[in-house]
Amino acid sequence: MLSFTKGMLKMADFEYRIEVETSDGLTTLTGKRPVAEGALNVILDLPAGKIKSACGTIKMPMKKNERIFMNGFQTWTYSPEYDVNGRTKGITKLPKLLVNRFHLDRYGDYHFVDYPYKKGITHGESYGYIRDGAFYRLFASLNEVPGYTLFKYNAKSETLTVERDCSGVLCGGAYPVFTLFFANGDENAVFDRWFSQMGITPITNREIKGYSSWYNRYEAISEKTILEDLAGCSKVLQPGDLFQVDDGWEPNVGDWLEADKKKFPNGMKSVAEAIHTAGFEAGLWLAPFVCRVGSKLAKKHPDWLYKVNGEPWINGSNWGGFYSLDIDNPEVTAYITETFNKVFNEWGFDLVKLDFLYGAAPFGNERETRAGRMIRAMRLLRSVCGSHPILGCGVPVMTAFGLVEYCRVSCDVGLDWNDKPLMRIIHRERVSTKQALETSIFRRQLNGRAYLSDPDVFFLRDDNIKLTEVQKKNLATANRLLGGVYLCSDNMGAYDEGKVEFYNKLRALKPVGRVSVDAENGLKLKYKDGDVQKVIDIYEK
Repeated sequence: MLSFTKGMLKMADFEYRIEVETSDGLTTLTGKRPVAEGALNVILDLPAGKIKSACGTIKMPMKKNERIFMNGFQTWTYSPEYDVNGRTKGITKLPKLLVNRFHLDRYGDYHFVDYPYKKGITHGESYGYIRDGAFYRLFASLNEVPGYTLFKYNAKSETLTVERDCSGVLCGGAYPVFTLFFANGDENAVFDRWFSQMGITPITNREIKGYSSWYNRYEAISEKTILEDLAGCSKVLQPGDLFQVDDGWEPNVGDWLEADKKKFPNGMKSVAEAIHTAGFEAGLWLAPFVCRVGSKLAKKHPDWLYKVNGEPWINGSNWGGFYSLDIDNPEVTAYITETFNKVFNEWGFDLVKLDFLYGAAPFGNERETRAGRMIRAMRLLRSVCGSHPILGCGVPVMTAFGLVEYCRVSCDVGLDWNDKPLMRIIHRERVSTKQALETSIFRRQLNGRAYLSDPDVFFLRDDNIKLTEVQKKNLATANRLLGGVYLCSDNMGAYDEGKVEFYNKLRALKPVGRVSVDAENGLKLKYKDGDVQKVIDIYEK
């Protein structure tokens, strides 16, 4: 039994079972390894064939007062702490017709992970922990290239199951079946040790502050609106801040080599020049691994689309549906390279926000796991972007570690607190200010370790918003405390003196020490501003 006491990890056994399909039939390998603090690597000499399954278990009791966190698949995936009776909500209760029509099973891990939705059963990818007050029991992966590490916890059987997502992969020789890490202690100690073991540090420690057009205008942007917003930002932002043009500048998602000529008649180079003239860095949104169903790219190059059973894979319902591109096609990687050359070297943008990245790797194949493909895609982006900063979004969480300067750690915020009741029953990646805050809080340990975190934007405006004044201020303050990306999505030119003063105060906030969280009674952030101890009640209305 794996028993954690404060200051000590007692030995336990990790019992594993690997099945390989060979020419002689099914071969099963079993064994066990003692678990202690630090790395646990199970590297086995597998027979020639295909891996059918790789699974292991550890007895891990959880007390009634303890909480469990399981990291969700990608950055948008809702990832709270649960009590011992918690359950990970999937989409199994939704009508199949609805799921199929809107491709609701494509945003997360629903198409390859079982969701029993039973009391006391939770799951997640890459890492998780059980927490007793300030005492953490961390379990994590050290390497996802051999396959995503799926952790499943069953409170009734007091068992942590570990599965490697590598079914169908060819083998024959040494294979890193499990690459695990265990630690217990205080929050900073266990996460510091994990990242030290992986050898991962952030690419940059430079925070970015500024503006995003998305929640102010959504897709209804144009050269005219961008220049208007730029003039407004010039009254509030500081030289060197980021002005990011989000979705809506392109003719269609996937058609990246020119701007929408009706909306941006002078092209994107003139937009970047205007941003630079105003004294800001220029950012641009793209989704490099996907294309809209009706895009020119999809019509002209159907052979560029990633296919499953002969049909293009649709990643979700945004823009009426959007396909994955096949990064194994050299013409696709050449197009991606051409796109970023144009964005950086011809148009002159400084930073890119790269979205819907999960679309690069919905599946693996016999030569490469799903996670291995995703990491290869992220390395491709790192290569073509060179030293230009990347803000990642919609990406499986651990596959971005150490490969992007900045990364989203939550779903999109909304213009209200938790969307309409009907929308709350759909997938875990839905838009929600409440869920964005909760997930940013429980993934706070990634900030400054994996990259600088982006908790998404905040709002101070009075119009076109349904958040209360308290909710707006709490969101703005929490975002400043939890990440290294601090973007607003308001018409900042409409700020009155009070809003400008509040913004500047938060912008200058540098909490003394790390932010702590009280999740025992509601959800509160505690931090020290100078000599003053302050508390934010996240659920305060």
